[in-house]
Amino acid sequence: MASIEFVHVTKSFDKHVVIKDLNLKIEDGKFTVLVGPSGCGKTTLMRMIAGLDPQTSGSVLIGGKDVSRVAPGQRGVAMVFQNYAIYPTMSVRENIEFGLKNNKVPKEERTRLVESISATVGLQDYLDRKPATLSGGQRQRVALARAMVKKPSVFLMDEPLSNLDAKLRVQMRVELIEMHKKLGTTFVYVTHDQVEAMSMADTIVLMNQGQIQQEAPPETIYHLPSNLFAAQFIGVPPMNVGDLGEDGVKFGFRPENAVLSAEPGDNHFSVRGIIVTREMLGSETIYQVRSARHSFMVKCTEDLFTVDQEVCLGVKPDKMFFFGADGKRIERDDARFDGYMKALRGLSHE
Repeated sequence: MASIEFVHVTKSFDKHVVIKDLNLKIEDGKFTVLVGPSGCGKTTLMRMIAGLDPQTSGSVLIGGKDVSRVAPGQRGVAMVFQNYAIYPTMSVRENIEFGLKNNKVPKEERTRLVESISATVGLQDYLDRKPATLSGGQRQRVALARAMVKKPSVFLMDEPLSNLDAKLRVQMRVELIEMHKKLGTTFVYVTHDQVEAMSMADTIVLMNQGQIQQEAPPETIYHLPSNLFAAQFIGVPPMNVGDLGEDGVKFGFRPENAVLSAEPGDNHFSVRGIIVTREMLGSETIYQVRSARHSFMVKCTEDLFTVDQEVCLGVKPDKMFFFGADGKRIERDDARFDGYMKALRGLSHE
């Protein structure tokens, strides 16, 4: 069992508190992604799991055991870094077996493990080559193989794909998902890229300023964001948000849930506006529509409109969100919800 648990964990650097009284349980065998903007504390959490930056107070448990006083090498975790951290003077084979040699694993066993793992990650034809002769994706596989050969109970990955080009990132995402299914090991993955988080995670832990904003499967965070930060961080383009003009409340809707037309349709929220930008992306087109009070992004599957064209933007009532002055999403069964829907209808005449 390799669940990971943070119990009332605080982490400070020179009196600056980065994480304060955090509680979190990462489930055994799941692909958990820690995501959030730069400086939100996600890498700090990962380094605490690895033992590289021990917590200031509280406990970190791996498999139910408090590892606060356990050395990094004894925690049963393997970490893959952003810069791969592979040895340029060693061959691929030597890089992969380096840790095994240090642990005095017999040569026969080393050879068997290296051959097996290199086949898993598609490196069997490159074992005698130096890292400098490999592509970025191949070097990333060397780093993964070196971690896998240790047979860890937890894989920690700190933005491992950020140095790859866009096409290769997509390919490596698929490979990591397949690898996780094959190994069935606990994966903890850090990224600032919400597309990576959405496409790979069983569970997303969304962070901001050292605090967990929401912890849920990707589809839950997307369809039921717990607060304004989650609503606008997850989604491309992000959720449209405007001021309702009552109680400091804001309304919101996803760009793909808005409908554009030449004439007003039968929608609860409807405004006239001018298309100010158009991005044609092949299978979809993203328009920016500017109304009297707001500017909204709209994602359409058809490319029917042009810049400077006047359009009507409409959204159905079941696609609308409201967020209180505290930033938290207002539930549909909240007594205030119907009142805010009526207020939103009034905005349709702007």
